[in-house]
Amino acid sequence: MKISKSANQRIATFEAALSLTENRSHEDLLFAGVDLGTAYIVTAVVDHQGNPLAGVLTRSQYSIRDGLVLDYLGAVNILRQQVDVLREAGFSIRSAAAAYPPGTIGRNAKVFGNVLAAVGMDVKGLIDEPTAASMVLEITDGAVVDIGGGTTGISVIKDGKVIYTADEPTGGIHVDLVLAGHFKIPVHEAELMKIDPERQSEILLLITPVFQKMSTIVKRHIKDYSVDNIYLVGGTSCFPGIDTVIESETGLSVERPDNPMLVTPLGIALSCITN
Repeated sequence: MKISKSANQRIATFEAALSLTENRSHEDLLFAGVDLGTAYIVTAVVDHQGNPLAGVLTRSQYSIRDGLVLDYLGAVNILRQQVDVLREAGFSIRSAAAAYPPGTIGRNAKVFGNVLAAVGMDVKGLIDEPTAASMVLEITDGAVVDIGGGTTGISVIKDGKVIYTADEPTGGIHVDLVLAGHFKIPVHEAELMKIDPERQSEILLLITPVFQKMSTIVKRHIKDYSVDNIYLVGGTSCFPGIDTVIESETGLSVERPDNPMLVTPLGIALSCITN
């Protein structure tokens, strides 16, 4: 099943809304979705009909790692700054939801909501990351694979319902470590190399084994389910060629939206409407 034009259009609308070029007052009921990621913290704002209106994307400086909030105060400070920016732009957000990697339970999951509450937000709910992404992709069957900075999350969907979730600590940081080791450079420089379009074709073969490992993880988790399609989301899924590697390794059709990084935060915001 291909990703629909309407899904990609909604993602494109959100991407354009990140610019916050106009100061506009919105009196309508607004909802925010906060994606506390390893590499970035992203907040998406939608109206009560799910239309993307605004958003902010900030480097997280690894406040979150392997599905855990390691620097609670750092995450709170970044989110507070984002909320201030959005409110100054005319978006009076009060209600928000957060997401956690699949398999995160108990206090480890609750702390994601605590970050929202710490900046004065009314926490509408918590949802796992791949499930949130599926709400944007408009799919009813398949496996959503959310490859972020620190983890790879998997949700198997059947007839519109999530029937299995899992998460493993393999993500963009592991790509950075391979590059840092090979070129003998600091990790932060390796990440800049990874996202440089002029270097990506050069380093693809070098980091292909990391993508192959991710493929192995996905295969292991979906082997007991009838899955024909894999849908890639998350920041690491933006790397050109990762979809081809995963398709080759799994033998399944792999679909990727136009901007995989923005799917999950947008889905988190949409989850507020259904709660």
